Amino acid sequence: MTVVDPTVEARLDQGFERLGIAVDAEQRRRLLALVGLLHKWNRAYNLTAVRSPEEMVARHLLDSASVLPFVKGPTLLDVGAGAGFPGLVLAILRPELAVSLLDSNGKKVRFQRQTVMELGLTNVTPMQMRVEACEGHFDQVISRAFASLGDFVSLTLPLVAPGGQWLAMKGPAVEDELAGVPAGVAPVARHPLEVPFDVGSRLLVVLERQEDGSRP
Repeated sequence: MTVVDPTVEARLDQGFERLGIAVDAEQRRRLLALVGLLHKWNRAYNLTAVRSPEEMVARHLLDSASVLPFVKGPTLLDVGAGAGFPGLVLAILRPELAVSLLDSNGKKVRFQRQTVMELGLTNVTPMQMRVEACEGHFDQVISRAFASLGDFVSLTLPLVAPGGQWLAMKGPAVEDELAGVPAGVAPVARHPLEVPFDVGSRLLVVLERQEDGSRP
């Protein structure tokens, strides 16, 4: 049995309370196990620059969870998921959500697969490939640190289902990236993300196809 640092537990509990997100005992267990796995694998495979489990809670778990109110699904594609964020956290918090994790980095996808197996996440599908090779249609496509806004939308244009949305988690410079968004797609909402214990400024930009926009 893995022993969890009480300071990590406290940060997780306080963070989700500040976000106003209720987690049950099984979700809490999985979230803490996710931190433990990430910390263990990170020492060998350098999956993230964040080294401390306490910081992992803020920078990965709480940051990922901050977009939960805007995730509708029922299918979600996490593009450039890296070690699996935000997709793994969203899948734990929303068991009815079908989450696909897309990344081309082999060691990060291996971590995703091991985590899915150990945590028993039946609603998560890790995929190792470039976004250009991905097929299918998803109700929402999300990205945390994949590319510029224009590249994110352009590369995933064939993957967003009719009536679907792009969810782009960005920093304060996002306004400079809007000019690169392809014609026929426009931002419909901007939501400031208040991430507990993180001093950085975060923003979720929601984009949709315009009615007269061309479809791929």
